[in-house]
Amino acid sequence: MVVQNELSKLGLDVKNVKLGEVLFAKELTPEEKANLDSVLIPLGFEVIDDKKSRLIEKIKSIIIHLVHHQDNNAKTNLSDVLSQQLHHDYNYLSNLFSEVEGTTIEKYFIAQKIEKVKELLVYDELSLSEIADRLNYSSVAYLSNQFKKVTGLTPSYFKQIKEDKRKPLDEI
Repeated sequence: MVVQNELSKLGLDVKNVKLGEVLFAKELTPEEKANLDSVLIPLGFEVIDDKKSRLIEKIKSIIIHLVHHQDNNAKTNLSDVLSQQLHHDYNYLSNLFSEVEGTTIEKYFIAQKIEKVKELLVYDELSLSEIADRLNYSSVAYLSNQFKKVTGLTPSYFKQIKEDKRKPLDEI
């Protein structure tokens, strides 16, 4: 909504605004791009204009959606989902992501899943078994091992301390 409001104030013709992406009705002039930068950067947003960076942001957006906004019990293969939605070979996407981000798509996906586990542990509404099932882990033991590897803590210990241990999604 913040981005939508700022775009409206600038009088830019917008077709669509969604997580991490804005589609304009026409190509922006250099002056409009500069105005956009001057408004969005102070709000913590960044304009990404090259194809590779946009592709990286789309990969992140799809992963965030899969992990945080979709309660699916279907076992989906991340490489298939990314390839189908982005119309690129997974090897290309993986190499590009690693080159630009300095980490693998898989590690980014795991980091997002662990943040979701933290969120669900803090809310304290689901058992560890239910969390493992919701996030498509094969077992509670596998979830616990991965959680400890990433955070250095066991899920049960994290649940006990749960003070400011979560990161904002954009800092992962």
